Amino acid sequence: MTLTAGTIQRLRVDREVSPYGYFLTDEEHDVILHYTELTRDIMIDEELDVFLFYDTEDRLASTMKKPYLTLGEVAALEVADIHSRFGYFLEMGIGRQLMLPASELPELKTLRPMIGDKVYVKLAHDRVGRLVAELAGEEELAPLVFHAPSSWLNTWHDAIVYRALRMGTFFVVEGGPLGFGALGLLHESQRPQPLRVGDRVRVRIAHVREDGRVNVTLAERKEVGMDLDANRLLQILKERPNGAMPYSDETPSDLITQRFQISKSAFKRAMGRLMKAGFVTQEGSWSKLTELGAATDQAEAEQKLAQIQAEQRRPDMKRPAPAERSSSDYKWKGDRTGPDARRKPSRPNEAASKHAQTERRSSSSAGRKPFSSGQGNDRSNFRKDDR
Repeated sequence: MTLTAGTIQRLRVDREVSPYGYFLTDEEHDVILHYTELTRDIMIDEELDVFLFYDTEDRLASTMKKPYLTLGEVAALEVADIHSRFGYFLEMGIGRQLMLPASELPELKTLRPMIGDKVYVKLAHDRVGRLVAELAGEEELAPLVFHAPSSWLNTWHDAIVYRALRMGTFFVVEGGPLGFGALGLLHESQRPQPLRVGDRVRVRIAHVREDGRVNVTLAERKEVGMDLDANRLLQILKERPNGAMPYSDETPSDLITQRFQISKSAFKRAMGRLMKAGFVTQEGSWSKLTELGAATDQAEAEQKLAQIQAEQRRPDMKRPAPAERSSSDYKWKGDRTGPDARRKPSRPNEAASKHAQTERRSSSSAGRKPFSSGQGNDRSNFRKDDR
């Protein structure tokens, strides 16, 4: 039998050596079981299922505690401590923490996890066989997730970042009946600020793909988010000196996103709602409260904005249908009729005169060979009025 760190083995209790603990054996090799790794009283010759790891003296040791993952498995482990030189230390359910080397993480430190974050990792060996964590990627996570159902569309879920790139942020979206959940992507255009690996955020499912993966967003649906953004901007203005702020539709989008964590288009929609309600005016690069906006409390403002939204959602009154006309009322240029004709029809009151002109042209051009596709690109057979 090969005793490998990171695996669970069934070993026999061979002897007790005080003050260290017990020695277990597979009849070929001995492994120490420290007293601190016991979960109950044990007896000599009893067989135990133990997890193998290397202790602080780099000796192969065992524990009766159950780890959160074994060799080759993937799990979300909590960051317990950070060492500036070695890396991150993760809780794995036993007395010894698991190291995640800094080389596994993004170079940009703002994208690295913080203490308390959970990161998806795979248990592996380093070059000398000791246990180490590796960041789990799509290859490791894909077999463990499930296909998101179409019913997830526009629903909210908790999600954990497992990879942070410039083009977008990749999540494991929780909520699946089996496995870890579903894989999700937040495109960088939908990301108000960078998210770190291990960040836990609330996301809305914006699109369910055919392969079961999802595109997510951090924003509410446009009609809902517009009111939320409008209420927040109104509250900000009320807290500003003189009810004014140096941001308007003329402000660059990057400044809007940095200040309010929303896109420029969302900012303009929200400000448009406030201006339509009469709460705000804009002068150049400034937005200011009106007298009505300053005098209206938050509850009244929310009611007014909701009323405006309801009016905008109300369907327009149906326009009366135009009087029906027969096909003879229209003459299609080129004498083409029917659904396949694509030229614009002449108006009915011009039909008679156009018809007479056509007859005169036909008589004067008697004997001329009509245009066909067999004549190449020569367009001389088209008169100006026939094009």
